[in-house]
Amino acid sequence: MPDYVILTDSAGDIPQQLADQMAVPILPLSFVIEGHVYQDFPDRRDMALSDFYALLRGGKTASTNGVNPEDYVQAIEPLLAGGQDVLVLAFSSGLSCTHQSAEIAAQTLRERYPQQKLFVVDTLCASMGQALLVWHAVNLQKEGKRIEEVRDWAEENKLRICHHITPDDLNFLKRGGRISAATAVMGSMLSIKPVIHVDNEGHLISVGKERGRSAALKALVDKMEQTAYEPGEQAVFISHGDCLDEAQLVADMIRQRFGTKEIYLSHMGPVIGAHAGPGTVALFFLGSSR
Repeated sequence: MPDYVILTDSAGDIPQQLADQMAVPILPLSFVIEGHVYQDFPDRRDMALSDFYALLRGGKTASTNGVNPEDYVQAIEPLLAGGQDVLVLAFSSGLSCTHQSAEIAAQTLRERYPQQKLFVVDTLCASMGQALLVWHAVNLQKEGKRIEEVRDWAEENKLRICHHITPDDLNFLKRGGRISAATAVMGSMLSIKPVIHVDNEGHLISVGKERGRSAALKALVDKMEQTAYEPGEQAVFISHGDCLDEAQLVADMIRQRFGTKEIYLSHMGPVIGAHAGPGTVALFFLGSSR
């Protein structure tokens, strides 16, 4: 049994099966629809993803909340009390207060358990980009790396986790303030699909526009070709807003172009899906830079 635990939150869109394989506790963020608050558990006990995306497609809107400091305290304190150290890999500070909550909790817990190690990393990642950083950290842990070594690797390499995303419905970006109403209307009329990435500050930034869905999906793979480190030899993660067929199409293009064998596909959970919308496809890989 390792002497430290790697812990993350549900903004990483890590499915329950993968979380179990990695033995990583996942703290749920929450989402609100029509005044009802739901926890974003990886096993989807509060709401099935099919129901969530059906609500969005039906015109409902969802807001989201980060993990609060007390939730972190409740999750981490039993581990420290049991003699285990903890490494927290938190959702990007550029998109959520979740990292700040982890830091507040850590300050409290370090005073209570000065003999234990507790580190917090602002991943500056989202969705399965965050999951990919966690995946690499867990592999290092399995190799016997000390908690400080894994923390340092995460800090040194988090800006090499590339995020390339294309949403299908521009209205969700409009609601989140990412684009103007006029841009959303015009883009929808002309079938313009943006290509977005997460920058070095952990913010969503538009990096291109494509005419039509097929061109936008291909653009994700083109972006990978431009910056990926040994694309045929690394693990690649893909998340999607309830559009598995299109996510699989991107995976097939990656296999054909690079010969990549290790590709993980997963739904975007409600926290990310609330802002990206149904039909979003996102590609994550290790690159030379973002």
